[in-house]
Amino acid sequence: MIYKELIIKNNDGLKAKAAASFVQVANQFDSQILIEFSNKKINAKSIMGLLSLGVKKGESIYVFANGGDEKDAVEALAELVDNNFGE
Repeated sequence: MIYKELIIKNNDGLKAKAAASFVQVANQFDSQILIEFSNKKINAKSIMGLLSLGVKKGESIYVFANGGDEKDAVEALAELVDNNFGE
């Protein structure tokens, strides 16, 4: 299992469009991927779970991945966040 802290920099935080992009990327991997925010852990492949966190601009999340492609999964999600979800 590996993890990485990611800081959400886009203006809308992890709302509709950004959350959908995040889930879409997460679903490309076989590894189990979890997000921890404010003492809650959710499945990163669940749009409803991600939206329920209410992550805003400037807040940080921890992405945990466990499986054969865990490193690639975390790197892809970090790149997505670093590129402000393609905005």
